[in-house]
Amino acid sequence: MTVNWSQIGKLLLFVGTATAVLGGALILTSKLAADGRIPWLGRLPGDIRIERKGFSCTLPLATSIVVSLLLTVILNLLLRLFKR
Repeated sequence: MTVNWSQIGKLLLFVGTATAVLGGALILTSKLAADGRIPWLGRLPGDIRIERKGFSCTLPLATSIVVSLLLTVILNLLLRLFKR
């Protein structure tokens, strides 16, 4: 079994870049929000929230779809960038 150091290097570069971009986006979003939270996270139409006495449950379906789409676009752009 041979180790392809070039591929490992590209993978580490990709993971580092993706982490930096995601971290920067979270910092920027939290700076824009007054209370330090991402304002739309868990509050989109399509997110299910059940609140009863002594119990609350949140199912962020729409938020999960939006985050998944954003990450898919970002990762595809990064992958195309590194394949050149």
